[in-house]
Amino acid sequence: MRFRKIHGAGNDFVLLSDLGPEGDKEWPKEAERLCARRTGVGADGLVISRLISDRPAVLEVACFNADGSIATMCGNALRCSAWAAHRDYGFQQLTLHMAGVVHEALVSDDSVWVTAEVSEVLPRRLQVVINGRPTWFDSADTGTEHVVAIVDDVDAIDPVMVGRLVRHHADVAPLGTNVNFVQAVGHQALKIRTYERGVEAETLSCGSGAVAAVVVATMRGLVARRAVTVHNRAGQPLTVRPHDARPTRTQWVGGPVTHTFEGVLA
Repeated sequence: MRFRKIHGAGNDFVLLSDLGPEGDKEWPKEAERLCARRTGVGADGLVISRLISDRPAVLEVACFNADGSIATMCGNALRCSAWAAHRDYGFQQLTLHMAGVVHEALVSDDSVWVTAEVSEVLPRRLQVVINGRPTWFDSADTGTEHVVAIVDDVDAIDPVMVGRLVRHHADVAPLGTNVNFVQAVGHQALKIRTYERGVEAETLSCGSGAVAAVVVATMRGLVARRAVTVHNRAGQPLTVRPHDARPTRTQWVGGPVTHTFEGVLA
């Protein structure tokens, strides 16, 4: 099986495209094997993309986290899949299906955009003490569970230590949550660090987390309801903006996609 190593603004994946029937495998175990940083290809997740239709262009996309769990929404995995379909077939507008949810995608020369559906937003979902200060986390479901803390300085926080504590907090049991620390850094701009459930580590970028950050920051009055730049650990910002037709329910998230290398899996 041929694979691509590809990343969306630093969030990296092993991408398998258009596998035939012989390509069906026990994907959770394959994800653990392939995503291992020292013994595998190394990635935050394994993405399986299948072309369902070319007129119109429709892809079925599945994403498995590095621990083998399935991701119900991964904005950067969707963006990487759309980029690959653009390169392989020339598609610029696509429909993507992930975990039963329909997403739109737009591909240009320098960026890839996909939609994220925002459902429940809950202020003050849980509280923990960070660096001696009680800190509230709001929650926002952007296709997967996220909590967001607005902080003064994201670099003063240990995202792994605090992230693990919050990820397993009783108030988000039994599923747990992704954990985001967000700082306002100027006009319509945020800085973010994310601890991802399923990767069980800080990732360089998170598409659904960027959307959750903007939703919460908008609710808190830190940014206006229009395009917001979200600066991540990779130094490759994502932009989040409302969907023209469904501005209160749907957000676009866009940014760069980079093809790192490709190879053949034994």
